[in-house]
Amino acid sequence: MSSYTILSDKQKRMARYAKAMGHPIRVYVLQLLSEQACCYSGDLSESLPIAKSTLSQHLKELKDAGLIQGEIEAPKIKYCINKENWKEAQLLFKQFLKV
Repeated sequence: MSSYTILSDKQKRMARYAKAMGHPIRVYVLQLLSEQACCYSGDLSESLPIAKSTLSQHLKELKDAGLIQGEIEAPKIKYCINKENWKEAQLLFKQFLKV
């Protein structure tokens, strides 16, 4: 029996969210986006002391996990919290931590 067969879909989703939140820059981005409607990638790069390419990788991780979504508004990309997945992540962690 594979150890993966005992894992629930909820556990897998929670682990995916946790991995995406596993870097302080990503936590910062999530906090920022959760407090406002949306933000442009250029605005984020101006407020963070990291290279644009590094920020792009962090945004990709958050997007791949489904925590944020991006919309191209040439020449910029507008990022927002994916509200449905953000609420699910909050619920999963709350249930897990029993708070």
